[in-house]
Amino acid sequence: MTLEEKAKKIKLVVLDVDGVLTDGQIITSSQGELCKHFNVKDGLGIKLMIAAGIDVVIITGRRSAIVGARLRELGVRDVLQGQINKKRAFLDLIKSRRLEASECACMGDDVPDLPVMQLCGLPCAPSDAVQAVLSQAAFVSSRKGGFGAVREMAEAILKAQGKWDQLLDKIYFNPEPSRFR
Repeated sequence: MTLEEKAKKIKLVVLDVDGVLTDGQIITSSQGELCKHFNVKDGLGIKLMIAAGIDVVIITGRRSAIVGARLRELGVRDVLQGQINKKRAFLDLIKSRRLEASECACMGDDVPDLPVMQLCGLPCAPSDAVQAVLSQAAFVSSRKGGFGAVREMAEAILKAQGKWDQLLDKIYFNPEPSRFR
């Protein structure tokens, strides 16, 4: 099956955070996590997928108030943090949503993401993912994690589904105030 055929089937996108939505750096102090860097292009990619009816879910091994705040701002309703067993979280998720794994895409960057990537229909990776992940990815972004990799994946999925131009028309010719910021 081609990349485009796989992308046409996608109804849900699972994203890791560190190394996918961020550059993987975690800035901490003695009080804990201080900040993470998110890319606004990735944020728009997430909003576009949601606007197109593609559900976006975060499955991450870490817990972070910063992550929760940013993803709520983008309209992501399910942010599953502290998930050491990402495979179990994914299987529970698709069961509750009555989806097949082949209807899901996943972007991960490191070994903990592999169990989900190996199950989903469209495994994706940023260009700087570890080799084990790159070897499993059907889609590898030309961009690094935290630098637009999610946006590039979103655009590829939306174009394959024939939704990209329709969304751009909505943004530029009939925008809803503050929806795409």
